[in-house]
Amino acid sequence: MIETEVTYTLEHQGKFYIIEHVPARVCRETGEEYFAPETVEHIQSFIKEHKKPVRVVETPVYNYA
Repeated sequence: MIETEVTYTLEHQGKFYIIEHVPARVCRETGEEYFAPETVEHIQSFIKEHKKPVRVVETPVYNYA
């Protein structure tokens, strides 16, 4: 495991969120990311409290079919 920062992405109620510089423990073998409970709570607060983002990006969406 290594301590590092990652970019965390999630979709919530039809909106896509990107949170940069999130502290995480990452498995060297699998790349799986692990987050402390307080980190998860902090991420959730961005959405619950409608915090203003540092920037907004446009993301295209495609159907595979």
